[in-house]
Amino acid sequence: MIFLIITPKLHTPMYFFLSCLSFVDACYSSAITPKMLLTLLVVKGTISFSSCMVQHLCFGVFVTTEGFLLSVMAYDRYVAIANPLLYNVAMSKRKCVGLVIGSWICGIINSLVHTISLGRLSFCRLNVVSHFFCDIPSLLKLSCSDTSMNELLLLTFSGVIAMATFLIVIISYVFIAFAILRIHSAASRQRAFSTCASHLTAVTIVYGTLSFSYIQPSSQYSVEQEKVVSVFYTLVIPMLNPLIYSLRNKEVKDAVKRAVEMKYFPC
Repeated sequence: MIFLIITPKLHTPMYFFLSCLSFVDACYSSAITPKMLLTLLVVKGTISFSSCMVQHLCFGVFVTTEGFLLSVMAYDRYVAIANPLLYNVAMSKRKCVGLVIGSWICGIINSLVHTISLGRLSFCRLNVVSHFFCDIPSLLKLSCSDTSMNELLLLTFSGVIAMATFLIVIISYVFIAFAILRIHSAASRQRAFSTCASHLTAVTIVYGTLSFSYIQPSSQYSVEQEKVVSVFYTLVIPMLNPLIYSLRNKEVKDAVKRAVEMKYFPC
């Protein structure tokens, strides 16, 4: 993200969205990792109810915002490939900022709905969260209240958001595929496809893990499977995304190379 900010050549809509995605990755990993490491270091880790709700709220905001950002980035790639001459006009700075702000607003609303509904539950059972962070399914297992409404909200909001954003990605890539097929030059087709490969990889990993974790009936919920999947999307994916985008992107690699050369070989 730092290289994207300090390199003028990378001040384009695509890299603006990429820097926002990197920021969100860092945020939602930071919302989980410190407390998880502290819990691993002590014999019995504890967290207050209010802290648990704050952690859940932050995580929900960041993970939902990432889903919307990925769909925005798919649309951005479609505009860049289908209308390259009008790209900077179609994806103006104002429009890009508006799309990012809209993603954050949707993330905040979705997370607030679930956090408020969780706050209304009664927890009178053994207050041991069988997880390394305050995730909805684990918290619902501890409640002695009727959680059917929470499960409905989880399935409805998470399902609708996941399907809507994923549908935007699918539709964008269908149009991208048609646009690439209309390109006559093989080299140009390869270049167009390479700009989408990193995003497509990230989308597959994120939506695959989150759908497995959240869009399923409570009767099929497995704590152990949830822990494994959660480690993947809270720790592994935030580390993978910068690598996926940078190692497959020549402009980013050139920017990193120039920055290293300027620091260690100024002459």
